[in-house]
Amino acid sequence: MTTPETGLPMVVPATDLPARVRIHEVGARDGLQNEKSTVPTEVKAEFVHRLADAGLTTIEATSFVHPKWVPQLADAEDLFPRLSDLREVALPVLVPNQRGLDRALALGARRVAVFASATESFAKANLNRTVDESLAVFDPVVRQAKDAGAHVRGYVSMCFGDPWEGAVPLHQVVRVCQALRDMGCDELSLGDTIGVATPGHTLELLSLLNEEGVPTNVIGVHFHDTYGQALANTYAALEHGVTTVDASAGGLGGCPYAKSATGNLATEDLVWMLQGLGIETGVDLGKLTATSVWMAEQLGRPSPSRTVRALSHQE
Repeated sequence: MTTPETGLPMVVPATDLPARVRIHEVGARDGLQNEKSTVPTEVKAEFVHRLADAGLTTIEATSFVHPKWVPQLADAEDLFPRLSDLREVALPVLVPNQRGLDRALALGARRVAVFASATESFAKANLNRTVDESLAVFDPVVRQAKDAGAHVRGYVSMCFGDPWEGAVPLHQVVRVCQALRDMGCDELSLGDTIGVATPGHTLELLSLLNEEGVPTNVIGVHFHDTYGQALANTYAALEHGVTTVDASAGGLGGCPYAKSATGNLATEDLVWMLQGLGIETGVDLGKLTATSVWMAEQLGRPSPSRTVRALSHQE
Protein backbone atom coordinates (compact mmCIF):
# COMPACT_ATOMS: atom_id res chain seq x y z
CA MET A 1 0.00 0.00 0.00
CA THR A 2 1.34 3.42 -0.92
CA THR A 3 1.59 6.20 1.66
CA PRO A 4 -1.96 7.67 1.67
CA GLU A 5 -1.07 11.33 1.97
CA THR A 6 1.37 11.35 -0.95
CA GLY A 7 0.54 8.35 -3.13
CA LEU A 8 4.20 7.36 -2.87
CA PRO A 9 5.92 5.29 -3.90
CA MET A 10 4.21 5.53 -7.27
CA VAL A 11 3.53 2.01 -8.50
CA VAL A 12 5.28 1.23 -11.77
CA PRO A 13 5.36 -2.55 -12.29
CA ALA A 14 8.32 -4.13 -14.02
CA THR A 15 7.92 -7.06 -16.36
CA ASP A 16 8.95 -10.61 -15.50
CA LEU A 17 9.11 -10.11 -11.73
CA PRO A 18 7.20 -12.19 -9.15
CA ALA A 19 3.68 -11.02 -8.31
CA ARG A 20 4.25 -11.64 -4.61
CA VAL A 21 7.27 -11.92 -2.31
CA ARG A 22 7.36 -13.59 1.08
CA ILE A 23 9.48 -11.62 3.50
CA HIS A 24 11.32 -13.77 6.01
CA GLU A 25 11.65 -11.33 8.90
CA VAL A 26 14.84 -11.89 10.91
CA GLY A 27 14.96 -8.83 13.16
CA ALA A 28 13.89 -10.58 16.36
CA ARG A 29 16.62 -13.21 16.00
CA ASP A 30 19.41 -12.19 13.65
CA GLY A 31 18.88 -8.53 14.50
CA LEU A 32 18.84 -8.73 18.29
CA GLN A 33 21.53 -11.40 18.67
CA ASN A 34 24.17 -8.80 17.80
CA GLU A 35 23.10 -6.27 20.43
CA LYS A 36 25.70 -5.43 23.07
CA SER A 37 23.09 -5.40 25.83
CA THR A 38 20.39 -7.98 26.40
CA VAL A 39 16.89 -6.93 25.35
CA PRO A 40 14.21 -7.87 27.95
CA THR A 41 12.07 -10.86 27.03
CA GLU A 42 8.85 -8.85 27.23
CA VAL A 43 10.26 -6.33 24.75
CA LYS A 44 11.20 -9.12 22.34
CA ALA A 45 7.70 -10.61 22.62
CA GLU A 46 6.08 -7.26 21.92
CA PHE A 47 8.43 -6.73 18.99
CA VAL A 48 7.32 -9.99 17.39
CA HIS A 49 3.64 -9.19 18.03
CA ARG A 50 4.03 -5.74 16.46
CA LEU A 51 5.75 -7.25 13.43
CA ALA A 52 2.89 -9.71 13.04
CA ASP A 53 0.35 -6.89 13.34
CA ALA A 54 2.20 -5.12 10.51
CA GLY A 55 1.41 -8.09 8.26
CA LEU A 56 4.60 -10.13 8.37
CA THR A 57 3.71 -13.82 8.21
CA THR A 58 7.17 -15.36 8.72
CA ILE A 59 9.04 -14.03 11.74
CA GLU A 60 12.17 -15.78 12.97
CA ALA A 61 11.60 -15.76 16.70
CA THR A 62 14.77 -16.84 18.50
CA SER A 63 17.61 -19.34 18.63
CA PHE A 64 17.97 -22.43 20.79
CA VAL A 65 21.73 -22.09 20.92
CA HIS A 66 23.69 -22.48 24.15
CA PRO A 67 23.53 -19.19 26.13
CA LYS A 68 27.31 -19.18 26.35
CA TRP A 69 27.57 -18.50 22.62
CA VAL A 70 24.68 -16.07 22.13
CA PRO A 71 23.69 -14.69 25.55
CA GLN A 72 21.30 -12.20 23.95
CA LEU A 73 19.00 -15.12 23.05
CA ALA A 74 19.35 -17.10 26.27
CA ASP A 75 15.64 -16.60 27.03
CA ALA A 76 14.33 -18.79 24.18
CA GLU A 77 12.37 -21.08 26.54
CA ASP A 78 10.71 -18.05 28.12
CA LEU A 79 10.08 -16.14 24.90
CA PHE A 80 8.67 -18.80 22.59
CA PRO A 81 5.58 -19.65 24.72
CA ARG A 82 4.71 -15.94 24.80
CA LEU A 83 4.14 -16.13 21.05
CA SER A 84 1.68 -19.02 21.13
CA ASP A 85 -1.26 -16.77 20.26
CA LEU A 86 0.25 -16.01 16.82
CA ARG A 87 -1.34 -19.05 15.22
CA GLU A 88 -1.34 -17.66 11.68
CA VAL A 89 2.32 -16.65 11.78
CA ALA A 90 5.23 -18.95 10.98
CA LEU A 91 7.80 -18.66 13.79
CA PRO A 92 11.05 -20.36 12.74
CA VAL A 93 13.78 -20.87 15.34
CA LEU A 94 17.46 -21.60 14.92
CA VAL A 95 18.68 -24.98 16.21
CA PRO A 96 22.46 -25.52 16.15
CA ASN A 97 22.47 -29.17 17.23
CA GLN A 98 20.43 -32.09 18.58
CA ARG A 99 19.99 -30.51 22.01
CA GLY A 100 18.73 -27.29 20.48
CA LEU A 101 16.25 -29.19 18.32
CA ASP A 102 14.94 -31.16 21.31
CA ARG A 103 14.40 -27.93 23.26
CA ALA A 104 12.58 -26.32 20.32
CA LEU A 105 10.33 -29.30 19.57
CA ALA A 106 9.42 -29.64 23.25
CA LEU A 107 7.97 -26.12 23.12
CA GLY A 108 5.98 -26.83 19.99
CA ALA A 109 8.22 -25.30 17.33
CA ARG A 110 7.28 -26.53 13.88
CA ARG A 111 9.72 -24.55 11.76
CA VAL A 112 13.44 -24.79 12.49
CA ALA A 113 16.67 -23.71 10.83
CA VAL A 114 20.25 -24.96 10.80
CA PHE A 115 23.21 -22.70 10.07
CA ALA A 116 25.98 -23.95 7.76
CA SER A 117 28.97 -22.20 6.20
CA ALA A 118 30.35 -22.19 2.67
CA THR A 119 33.88 -21.54 3.97
CA GLU A 120 36.22 -23.33 6.33
CA SER A 121 37.28 -20.14 8.14
CA PHE A 122 33.75 -19.15 9.11
CA ALA A 123 32.81 -22.75 10.00
CA LYS A 124 35.71 -22.70 12.43
CA ALA A 125 34.85 -19.27 13.85
CA ASN A 126 31.10 -19.83 14.11
CA LEU A 127 30.81 -23.57 14.75
CA ASN A 128 34.32 -24.59 15.80
CA ARG A 129 34.24 -27.34 13.18
CA THR A 130 35.19 -27.89 9.56
CA VAL A 131 32.49 -27.53 6.92
CA ASP A 132 32.14 -31.30 6.59
CA GLU A 133 32.11 -31.80 10.36
CA SER A 134 29.32 -29.24 10.73
CA LEU A 135 27.29 -30.89 7.99
CA ALA A 136 27.71 -34.24 9.75
CA VAL A 137 26.29 -32.67 12.93
CA PHE A 138 23.33 -31.20 11.06
CA ASP A 139 22.39 -34.40 9.21
CA PRO A 140 20.67 -36.20 12.12
CA VAL A 141 19.20 -32.90 13.32
CA VAL A 142 17.51 -32.27 9.98
CA ARG A 143 16.32 -35.85 9.71
CA GLN A 144 14.83 -35.84 13.21
CA ALA A 145 13.14 -32.52 12.54
CA LYS A 146 11.60 -33.87 9.35
CA ASP A 147 10.48 -37.04 11.15
CA ALA A 148 8.75 -34.76 13.68
CA GLY A 149 6.90 -33.01 10.86
CA ALA A 150 8.86 -29.78 11.06
CA HIS A 151 9.76 -27.51 8.15
CA VAL A 152 13.54 -27.09 7.94
CA ARG A 153 15.46 -24.12 6.55
CA GLY A 154 19.16 -24.36 5.83
CA TYR A 155 21.17 -21.16 6.15
CA VAL A 156 24.40 -20.99 4.19
CA SER A 157 26.67 -18.17 5.31
CA MET A 158 29.59 -16.57 3.42
CA CYS A 159 28.08 -17.39 0.03
CA PHE A 160 29.59 -14.33 -1.67
CA GLY A 161 32.73 -13.53 0.28
CA ASP A 162 34.58 -14.29 3.49
CA PRO A 163 36.56 -11.84 5.69
CA TRP A 164 39.45 -14.31 6.04
CA GLU A 165 39.40 -16.09 2.66
CA GLY A 166 38.17 -13.35 0.34
CA ALA A 167 36.25 -14.44 -2.76
CA VAL A 168 34.36 -17.72 -2.34
CA PRO A 169 34.30 -20.09 -5.33
CA LEU A 170 30.76 -20.72 -6.48
CA HIS A 171 31.20 -24.50 -6.41
CA GLN A 172 31.87 -24.37 -2.65
CA VAL A 173 28.50 -22.75 -2.08
CA VAL A 174 26.73 -25.19 -4.38
CA ARG A 175 28.28 -28.18 -2.59
CA VAL A 176 26.97 -27.06 0.80
CA CYS A 177 23.54 -26.26 -0.63
CA GLN A 178 23.33 -29.70 -2.24
CA ALA A 179 24.35 -31.38 1.03
CA LEU A 180 21.62 -29.54 2.94
CA ARG A 181 19.05 -30.45 0.30
CA ASP A 182 20.13 -34.09 0.42
CA MET A 183 19.60 -34.09 4.20
CA GLY A 184 16.02 -32.95 3.68
CA CYS A 185 16.07 -29.16 4.06
CA ASP A 186 12.89 -27.69 2.57
CA GLU A 187 14.40 -24.27 1.98
CA LEU A 188 17.83 -22.66 1.62
CA SER A 189 18.85 -19.11 2.51
CA LEU A 190 21.92 -17.78 0.69
CA GLY A 191 23.73 -15.45 3.07
CA ASP A 192 25.85 -12.50 1.98
CA THR A 193 27.21 -12.34 5.51
CA ILE A 194 29.66 -9.47 5.00
CA GLY A 195 27.66 -7.66 2.31
CA VAL A 196 30.09 -7.98 -0.62
CA ALA A 197 27.76 -9.43 -3.27
CA THR A 198 26.94 -7.64 -6.52
CA PRO A 199 24.02 -8.29 -8.90
CA GLY A 200 26.07 -10.19 -11.48
CA HIS A 201 27.55 -12.40 -8.78
CA THR A 202 24.06 -13.03 -7.43
CA LEU A 203 22.70 -14.10 -10.81
CA GLU A 204 25.71 -16.32 -11.51
CA LEU A 205 25.32 -18.22 -8.23
CA LEU A 206 21.57 -18.65 -8.69
CA SER A 207 22.06 -19.94 -12.23
CA LEU A 208 24.72 -22.43 -11.17
CA LEU A 209 22.52 -23.70 -8.35
CA ASN A 210 19.76 -24.36 -10.88
CA GLU A 211 22.20 -26.12 -13.22
CA GLU A 212 23.28 -28.36 -10.34
CA GLY A 213 19.74 -29.35 -9.43
CA VAL A 214 18.74 -26.81 -6.78
CA PRO A 215 15.46 -25.21 -7.91
CA THR A 216 14.76 -21.51 -7.50
CA ASN A 217 11.56 -22.14 -5.55
CA VAL A 218 13.51 -23.46 -2.54
CA ILE A 219 15.96 -20.54 -2.45
CA GLY A 220 15.76 -17.42 -0.31
CA VAL A 221 18.30 -14.60 -0.27
CA HIS A 222 19.80 -12.86 2.76
CA PHE A 223 21.77 -9.72 1.92
CA HIS A 224 23.70 -7.39 4.19
CA ASP A 225 24.11 -3.77 3.13
CA THR A 226 27.79 -3.16 3.91
CA TYR A 227 28.49 -1.66 0.47
CA GLY A 228 24.96 -0.42 -0.22
CA GLN A 229 24.23 -3.30 -2.61
CA ALA A 230 21.47 -5.19 -0.77
CA LEU A 231 18.52 -3.83 -2.75
CA ALA A 232 20.35 -4.13 -6.07
CA ASN A 233 21.19 -7.75 -5.29
CA THR A 234 17.62 -8.40 -4.20
CA TYR A 235 16.32 -7.00 -7.48
CA ALA A 236 18.67 -9.31 -9.39
CA ALA A 237 17.35 -12.27 -7.38
CA LEU A 238 13.76 -11.23 -8.16
CA GLU A 239 14.62 -11.14 -11.86
CA HIS A 240 15.85 -14.70 -11.52
CA GLY A 241 12.51 -15.71 -9.94
CA VAL A 242 13.36 -15.80 -6.23
CA THR A 243 10.27 -15.08 -4.12
CA THR A 244 11.65 -15.34 -0.56
CA VAL A 245 13.74 -12.47 0.78
CA ASP A 246 15.19 -12.19 4.27
CA ALA A 247 15.12 -8.75 5.87
CA SER A 248 15.35 -7.19 9.31
CA ALA A 249 12.96 -4.56 10.64
CA GLY A 250 14.80 -1.28 10.98
CA GLY A 251 17.97 -2.80 9.51
CA LEU A 252 18.92 -4.41 12.81
CA GLY A 253 21.71 -6.93 12.99
CA GLY A 254 25.09 -8.05 11.83
CA CYS A 255 27.09 -11.11 12.75
CA PRO A 256 28.93 -11.57 16.05
CA TYR A 257 31.47 -13.87 14.41
CA ALA A 258 32.34 -11.65 11.42
CA LYS A 259 33.40 -8.18 12.48
CA SER A 260 33.05 -6.73 8.97
CA ALA A 261 29.38 -7.71 8.79
CA THR A 262 27.09 -4.71 9.13
CA GLY A 263 23.34 -4.57 9.25
CA ASN A 264 20.84 -6.66 7.37
CA LEU A 265 18.73 -5.31 4.55
CA ALA A 266 16.06 -3.21 6.28
CA THR A 267 12.56 -4.62 5.85
CA GLU A 268 11.14 -1.13 5.31
CA ASP A 269 13.60 -0.38 2.50
CA LEU A 270 12.68 -3.70 0.87
CA VAL A 271 8.94 -3.07 1.22
CA TRP A 272 9.26 0.44 -0.27
CA MET A 273 10.98 -1.00 -3.36
CA LEU A 274 8.54 -3.88 -3.70
CA GLN A 275 5.53 -1.59 -3.37
CA GLY A 276 6.89 0.66 -6.09
CA LEU A 277 7.22 -2.39 -8.32
CA GLY A 278 3.64 -3.45 -7.61
CA ILE A 279 4.78 -6.64 -5.86
CA GLU A 280 2.51 -7.83 -3.06
CA THR A 281 3.94 -8.46 0.41
CA GLY A 282 0.94 -8.14 2.70
CA VAL A 283 2.92 -5.70 4.87
CA ASP A 284 1.55 -2.40 6.15
CA LEU A 285 4.54 -0.07 5.74
CA GLY A 286 3.17 2.49 8.19
CA LYS A 287 2.77 -0.06 10.98
CA LEU A 288 6.14 -1.59 10.21
CA THR A 289 7.86 1.80 10.35
CA ALA A 290 6.16 2.59 13.66
CA THR A 291 7.37 -0.75 15.01
CA SER A 292 10.97 -0.01 14.05
CA VAL A 293 10.78 3.48 15.57
CA TRP A 294 9.47 1.90 18.77
CA MET A 295 12.24 -0.72 18.75
CA ALA A 296 14.87 1.96 18.14
CA GLU A 297 13.60 3.73 21.25
CA GLN A 298 13.98 0.51 23.25
CA LEU A 299 17.57 0.20 22.02
CA GLY A 300 18.35 3.87 22.57
CA ARG A 301 19.46 4.76 19.07
CA PRO A 302 17.86 5.71 15.72
CA SER A 303 17.10 3.10 13.09
CA PRO A 304 19.66 2.83 10.26
CA SER A 305 16.88 2.20 7.75
CA ARG A 306 16.63 5.04 5.25
CA THR A 307 12.91 4.42 4.78
CA VAL A 308 12.24 4.49 8.52
CA ARG A 309 14.09 7.79 8.78
CA ALA A 310 12.30 9.28 5.79
CA LEU A 311 8.80 8.26 6.87
CA SER A 312 9.25 9.03 10.57
CA HIS A 313 11.49 12.11 10.13
CA GLN A 314 13.87 10.39 12.53
CA GLU A 315 17.20 12.18 12.89
